[in-house]
Amino acid sequence: MDSFELVKRTGRLAEEKKGKDIVILQLTGITDIADYFLIVSGKNERHVKTIAEHILEDMEKIGVRPYSTEGLDNGRWVIIDCFSVVVHVFLESLRELYDLENLWFEAKRITIGAEKTRKGVRNG
Repeated sequence: MDSFELVKRTGRLAEEKKGKDIVILQLTGITDIADYFLIVSGKNERHVKTIAEHILEDMEKIGVRPYSTEGLDNGRWVIIDCFSVVVHVFLESLRELYDLENLWFEAKRITIGAEKTRKGVRNG
């Protein structure tokens, strides 16, 4: 599975667990950190953990082994690093505080859930 397919899949998984404001940042050509960031918010710590655990369970099923996972114990900001794809599951207040979308303002944004009605429209 290529990086774009993996990030779209993780976005759909976050959507299944009612993740909020799901955004993919395409970082290719901007940094070597990753090709894509998936950023999603949860309403509370339990919701953040549920979203992250759902993504991790699916990755295990399809044979994707993350390089590292951080923050799952406290559920405030979970980072799942899969080399070319990095998933960030935030509490809404922390997402606002760290503001990754504006930190990576030059990245192309792809909004999950809007693909059906806004296909081909660049967000951001």
